[in-house]
Amino acid sequence: MDATTPRVIRCPGCGGPSVYASTNDFRPFCSARCKNNDFGAWASGAYAVDADSAPQDPSLGDEPDESAPTTH
Repeated sequence: MDATTPRVIRCPGCGGPSVYASTNDFRPFCSARCKNNDFGAWASGAYAVDADSAPQDPSLGDEPDESAPTTH
């Protein structure tokens, strides 16, 4: 492939061919439809990543606070 031949990649939306060049306003997608479908999925949370719950702060848990004064 020479420098004047535009690179053609697989559209992440539909899997069809997509010209990966500055002349393609929807790059890396092949069309406005694929770009908008992807954005809609992103906006609705379809691409959310599962994560473990945040680690608990020991000062908020059941452990006694060592800095608090104790009464005997």
